[in-house]
Amino acid sequence: MALTDTAIKQAKPASKPYTFTDGDGLSLQVPTTGSKRWHFRFYWHDKQLRISLGIYPNVSLKEASQRREAARALVADNIDPRSRRQQYA
Repeated sequence: MALTDTAIKQAKPASKPYTFTDGDGLSLQVPTTGSKRWHFRFYWHDKQLRISLGIYPNVSLKEASQRREAARALVADNIDPRSRRQQYA
């Protein structure tokens, strides 16, 4: 199920970290500290890797989706998105 801005705003810290997924590798991690972090999961040389896309609310859902698409395009072009990290910082 796709994430909504309302669901993200209502996400509260719990006793254990949890994750919301948006699809195509984009997820929002909510650790026990309460910060909300965007991540993109992808496969690179048969390994599942993860790259951080920023912290909510500094990076909105729309911007995180755009960053995910840019990273997916790099993976499709056989470029490791971690090598282009400055695009996401």
